[in-house]
Amino acid sequence: MNNKLKILRAMRNWSQAELAERLDVSRQAVNAIETGKYDPSLPLAFKLARLFGMPIEEIFDDGQKGHADD
Repeated sequence: MNNKLKILRAMRNWSQAELAERLDVSRQAVNAIETGKYDPSLPLAFKLARLFGMPIEEIFDDGQKGHADD
């Protein structure tokens, strides 16, 4: 899944370790999410959305076009 996590983190001048501390996860988990090797759990995705003040879908892109009811 594509995401803007690295860009959002860089805009705040946070290291991966600083973001990890704010999320209560490991730096390796932040790296894995940023590189697309790991998709966060739903609770972690909500935590990220709250931290950055954005809807989840503005941070993460699953690559799907359109809506479920299309």
